[in-house]
Amino acid sequence: MAKPNAAETLEIFDNPAPGRDYEILHVAHEFTSLCPVTGQPDFATLTFRYVADAKCVELKSLKLYLQGYRNEGVFYEALVNQLLDDLVDVLAPRSMEIVGEFSVRGGMSSVVTARFPDGTP
Repeated sequence: MAKPNAAETLEIFDNPAPGRDYEILHVAHEFTSLCPVTGQPDFATLTFRYVADAKCVELKSLKLYLQGYRNEGVFYEALVNQLLDDLVDVLAPRSMEIVGEFSVRGGMSSVVTARFPDGTP
């Protein structure tokens, strides 16, 4: 997988309230990638939930970063974990959860959730 470069694509800005724990929720309703086995398109809704520390992610750059996966073959589990790793590396949030809700394919749908720090409820 030739994944998009998060450090080059994602733009960040200063958290306007770094002394407060508040939740930020972004939802990408039209995510697409490719099945690495069949090459067929996969569709998902991705939910990003985080408590920022010093930095927040700018939405247009997040959209462009996600579009970088449009022609990439990637398993659901690898994708969600890679997104979490990339965003944690760039933002260094206090906590983050990414949920990938993948559309029905072959009669089955899938939901993959990854969290930082590991094991948080």
